[in-house]
Amino acid sequence: MESPDVILKRFETPDETRVLVKGKFEIVRLGGMTIGRATYEPGWKWSEHVGPTVGATRCSVEHVGMVLSGSATAAFDDGTVIEMKAGELFYIPPIPHDSWVVGSSPYVSLHFLGADHYAKK
Repeated sequence: MESPDVILKRFETPDETRVLVKGKFEIVRLGGMTIGRATYEPGWKWSEHVGPTVGATRCSVEHVGMVLSGSATAAFDDGTVIEMKAGELFYIPPIPHDSWVVGSSPYVSLHFLGADHYAKK
């Protein structure tokens, strides 16, 4: 009997790390998926700390993820601002949006969709 091809990975040794001002986005590729872990310090804001490096003022990546700790926003140009908190799963459509950490705790989230394209030119 052939043994199964089980693969175990950890974010402590990611396949790729995208270092950002006030944060990082770690990538693990597993089973045909790209999973990301975002870690942002208090004061982090997408339009200030990611946008300039990718040549955009808003993020247009579609996201499906889960907040592990802290809280952050998804803010759309129509004035809609959604706060995402620890334990919540989220879907953010591929509509231009900004985001920032809320409060004085670091924000950490997992990204199951959109990780391949996040924080890349």
